[in-house]
Amino acid sequence: MPNKPSLFSEFSKGIIRENPNLVGLLGMCPMLAVTQEAKNALGMGLATTFVLIGSNFVISLLRKVIPKSVKLPAYIVIIAGFVTLIEFLLHCYFPELYSALGTFLSLITVNCIILGRAEMFACKNNVFRSVLDGAGMGVGFTLALFLVGSLREILGTGTWFGITLNGSYSVSVLTLAPGGFFVLGCVIAVVNKLAHKPAPRNIGCQGCPMADTCAASKGGCSQ
Repeated sequence: MPNKPSLFSEFSKGIIRENPNLVGLLGMCPMLAVTQEAKNALGMGLATTFVLIGSNFVISLLRKVIPKSVKLPAYIVIIAGFVTLIEFLLHCYFPELYSALGTFLSLITVNCIILGRAEMFACKNNVFRSVLDGAGMGVGFTLALFLVGSLREILGTGTWFGITLNGSYSVSVLTLAPGGFFVLGCVIAVVNKLAHKPAPRNIGCQGCPMADTCAASKGGCSQ
């Protein structure tokens, strides 16, 4: 039986290597809809992280109790419960953020990232690893939203968290849907370039399928 990844690897995989947005290309709806401003992007990311951790915890805890025939409806009910809780909290303590995110808060219930982690990980692993997985995926999701939101706000309006950085020059198209696609595409390209560096080429004879018959490998010719 293969060894399980370390706890740190379980957490860190969702930040870059398996980032749900920038590598898996999941959760694109909130990525493009709420990233006009960095604070809205950060709020959506943290709300989704809360739901990810909570739902992974409960689903892993009940993984041996939930019948396979109703596991998907059960997952949705559990996720919807945490979404309702975070909606109440935001409505009570952060009404401006609640209004800005609007219906996209409710849509967290059917976010394919959360359902995907429930089906692929939480229902197969213990509670601690499931919480780490949810936290890592949530942090990766939040960082992706925050990065795209910050770039769109700074370059599109010249502000960041209400602070004027460069009000005299801005590219307003970046605050619109086409600009969101452009910024997201650039960020995905850079992250995937950094995360998937090509392996160095081996130019020697070791590993070559023709090494046994090649004269060079036997010293028959100079290189």
